[in-house]
Amino acid sequence: MAGEKMSTIKFNLKTPALAVLLALAGCAAGPDFRQPDAPQVQGYTGQPLPEKTSSAVTLGGDAQQFVAGMDIPAQWWTLFNSPALNAVIEEAIKASPDLQSAQAALRAAQEEVSVQRGEYLPSVNASLAPTRQKERTSDGEAKSPFNLHTAQVSVSYTLDAFGGNRRQVEGLLAQAEQQKFLLEAAYLTLTSNVVDAAVQEAGLRAQITATQQVLKVQAGLLELLQRQYALGDIAQADVLTQQAALAQSEASLPPLQKSLAQQRDRLTALAGRFPSQELEQKFDLASLSLPQKLPLSLPSSLVRQRPDVRAAEAQLHAASAAVGVAAANMLPQITLSANIGSAAARMGDLFTAGTGLWSLVGGLTQPLFAGGALLHKKRASEALLEQAAAEYKSTVILAFQNVADSLRALQYDADALRAQDAAERAAARSLEISRKSVQLGEASPQTLLTAQGAYQQAVISLAQAQAARFADTAALFQALGGGWWNRGEALAATAR
Repeated sequence: MAGEKMSTIKFNLKTPALAVLLALAGCAAGPDFRQPDAPQVQGYTGQPLPEKTSSAVTLGGDAQQFVAGMDIPAQWWTLFNSPALNAVIEEAIKASPDLQSAQAALRAAQEEVSVQRGEYLPSVNASLAPTRQKERTSDGEAKSPFNLHTAQVSVSYTLDAFGGNRRQVEGLLAQAEQQKFLLEAAYLTLTSNVVDAAVQEAGLRAQITATQQVLKVQAGLLELLQRQYALGDIAQADVLTQQAALAQSEASLPPLQKSLAQQRDRLTALAGRFPSQELEQKFDLASLSLPQKLPLSLPSSLVRQRPDVRAAEAQLHAASAAVGVAAANMLPQITLSANIGSAAARMGDLFTAGTGLWSLVGGLTQPLFAGGALLHKKRASEALLEQAAAEYKSTVILAFQNVADSLRALQYDADALRAQDAAERAAARSLEISRKSVQLGEASPQTLLTAQGAYQQAVISLAQAQAARFADTAALFQALGGGWWNRGEALAATAR
């Protein structure tokens, strides 16, 4: 009769207790996560941006147009039209240990989800326990030793009545999502760093070339002053001053060469090589094309495009699920277990008639006192949820700042390049006039020294301003998220 009653409780869907359990099975403790709303802002800067930047008739001086809503290609670096850059980035993606580490972390997170999902199913174990025993009768007389062989299959199941396991799976899924976007962030950082290193190398080569041009001009001027000194037209002090100026310019060359060598090492390391395995590709500004149309994503889209923002959102989701886990741990835990098997004195008699055994057990455990640990764990998880929400907001603000900084850099560095181009042309003209005036004896050597100092500064600044245009463009693509969404699941698939 007891067995029949248990059977009725188990299968009669009209039983009030079972109806309650089924109702509980449809809910989960803790808050349901809701995706944060996009910031209610209309733009990235306080003042409207111009439709296009200013231009200059020099290398890297093309005007760039901001195109609202323009999508970003997955391989945005190809817009610089540099086969050498494309080759280095392709090699870096294949060999980067940072990407390999992020891919492994993603695979581990995905496996943890599968582990926790296993808790939805019963746990089944088989056991075989052969024993030899010796017992005594009630009056102390020893019995003969005997053997007992027990074979059992045990099934245990914890009913997820309050959604604790569902919240754990939800949290692990969120953590896997976070790892996915950390992988995308590593990919974006790697490709952006390669572009930046290539641009920095090109800029340093331009500065070295400019310095060498200045040295050539200064050496020619020194010869002119030496001839005039020989003719008695100027004092020896003027010649010595020019020699000092030439030596100072020569001293500025090794630091540039050192920086170039270090950039080469950086680029080689980004490609997954050791410094002694230097890349064959070399970069100069003339080998790069400046993209003339630049994307300007809608502010509402930025939070969906930035990998770091998506990772912070996933972290917020995981923190929300952790609150549910902590809440569920304070509620009753319902477990069911069953055993079925056979016991016999001889192994060969197992599973014969009359040797069967079984048991069915149901249990309900309600935590009553744990020193306040469960309550404080729930409060701690709620505090961590608040922390994650604040970190998410901080990440979003930083993302918008990055875009705003890049847009302002593109605007004002274009103006700076135009001014530097004009300054270099004027300084070159002034130097030529000063050289002829000194040669004709119409001006003092000090005038020439001043002109050549201005020319040297203008040439170096022009090279720096040219490189800045390319660097600003790469920074904008990075700030907007790099177009990973147009690559599909190709990168994440390599992690599976």
